[in-house]
Parts: sequence; C-alpha cells; structure tokens
Amino acid sequence: MNVIVANKYRDALASLDIEVIKKLEGEFSVDEIIETFKNFYFQKMILDITALKNYKDIKTLQKLSLSLDMDRVILLLDGSPETSAPEYLSDLISMRIYNFTMNVEGVKYLYSHPNSYRDVAQYHQLDTVHTDEMGTYQTSPTLQNVKSNVVISFKDVTQNAGATTLVYIAKRQLAHNYNVVAIEVDKHDFMYFDEDKMYSVSNSELGNAIQKYGNADIILIDANNSPAADTLANETIYLLEPSKIQINKLLARSPRALENYKNKKVVLNKCLLSEQDVSDFSYETKLDIFGTIPPLNDQLDDSVELNKFLEKLGFYKQNGDSGSKGDKKGLFGMFK
Repeated sequence: MNVIVANKYRDALASLDIEVIKKLEGEFSVDEIIETFKNFYFQKMILDITALKNYKDIKTLQKLSLSLDMDRVILLLDGSPETSAPEYLSDLISMRIYNFTMNVEGVKYLYSHPNSYRDVAQYHQLDTVHTDEMGTYQTSPTLQNVKSNVVISFKDVTQNAGATTLVYIAKRQLAHNYNVVAIEVDKHDFMYFDEDKMYSVSNSELGNAIQKYGNADIILIDANNSPAADTLANETIYLLEPSKIQINKLLARSPRALENYKNKKVVLNKCLLSEQDVSDFSYETKLDIFGTIPPLNDQLDDSVELNKFLEKLGFYKQNGDSGSKGDKKGLFGMFK
C-alpha cells in the first residue's frame, strides 16, 4: 500500500491509479513527516514537495533522507527556480534521492520504473562548490570523482551487529596483500583499536576523506547511520546478528524492518547457525543471505572463516604459502 503527502498538486495526484493507505494534505514540517512515517510501513510515498515546509532549503531534504528510505519516495518537484536549479538536483542525488520528477506523468512512470543512479547521473555535477556551516568552501564529492578504488560500506541492521569490529579485522587481514584504509562515520570507536590507517570522520566529511585516501586499494567504511556511505560505496554489506533477541528487538521497533533489505547484500554476522538453520532463516525472512561470519577472534592476524567471506566478495584467495601482491585478485575485476 502507498501513501500520498500532497499540497499544491493534491488534485493532480488524486488521479493516480494506485492503492493508498494514508493521505496527508497541507503543509508539514520535516519533523512532522518523519514522526508520522518513520515506523509506518508503505510501499511507496508520493511526496508533493510543496507539502514540505522550507523545501527550498536543501537541508530540509537532507534531514528527511536521514530518517526515511528514499528509495521508496517519489518526489514531485514544483519546477520553481530553486528546485529546478542544477545545484539542487545534484544535491538530491548526493543524498541518494534518485526518484524525482516535475509532473504527474513522471510520478506514474517512476512508480513502476524507479530510477537508479545511472538514470540521473547526467544531473550530478562534478566538483560543485558549496558553503558549509562554517562559511568555508569545499568540493562536494560525487560517485565519479571518489570511487577510483574499491569502497565497501558495512552497516548494522540489528543493534550491535558487529560492523566496527568486522571492519577492523577485515582491514588487518586484507592489509597482508592490499593497501587498506578504514573509515568510521560519526563515531570515534576506532581509537580503541590503536591501529594505523583507521580514521573517524563526520558524514559531511566522508566524501572528502575517500578522496584524501584515494591512493588506497581498498577503503572499508563503518557506516553507522551515514546516508552518504550508500552513495559513495561500490558495495554496501548489511549485517544482521541472527540471535532471537536481536531479531525480535528489531521487529519490535519496526515490524516490517526486514522488508527493506530484500535484494540487498545481507550477511549474518556473529552467526552460529547451521546451514539448515540459515536456509530456514532465509525462507522465513524472505531474505537472500549473501554469507555468514561466525564470531571472530580479533587477536588473530588471519581467520579462515573471514577469508571465506572475503573470497566470496571477490578478493584474493589467501594461501598459506603465498601472499605476494602479485597474486591478489580484486573486487569487481578492478585489480588484475
């Protein structure tokens, strides 16, 4: 079922031939929309941008993107000079908002044919200069100018699913054959590992950090709640701890939470389930499980279990008698 939030274009949106479970009409603050829909399951949200107070300020859309799954939102723009400006559209794309249009026909099309980055890449400006809150100038990162290396993001779906420790162990293990950098977003847990090439940055600094460490073969990101990480990474790994208490806690907060991860790369971390248990878990949750990782010993320099996962991602097979950089095989064929 779908929801519609409309104001100026309420009559036009009424012509949509879709099932609607909830409709709001009028002007609403971004906080009101977030509060109404953050735990409300919907298939698609059709959002008339004029229903969003202060919508011409791109920070309003940024706040919305931090709390809602924008892959399920179709944004109907008003064609004003502000929202049709190339800079505005480019900023939407930087926030992973790809489904936007300026007419109801476009809404109908996007409902059945959602955009990917490729569909809107022509609107994404390279090296666009913005002013940050401190009044200084910085270059906005984009997909094209930051991903010359392999960038992989790890996100916890269940609480404490282990992204931070997994990134640390994977970084150490990959460092046998690669130049690897790890970045965590909006936290400072890396300081407790006392390890080099591990950095802590804010969400707004992530793109610049990826550029800064662009000489690395691999960048691993402990994404936490960063929206920028999804846009800037080649691949995002979603971690679930498949214990009964963690899954039930997740579903208690949001009964349909797992539906957001269909067709995504889901990994069961800290997993002690048998192959049959994993198969049953996949069937019950309707998730395709990309892989499983058992609890790891973070004191070891090499883990057979982690190697199996890294090989499945496409990295080199680390043999006991090899390890020369000439033997490495890369993700997505990027290293030959």
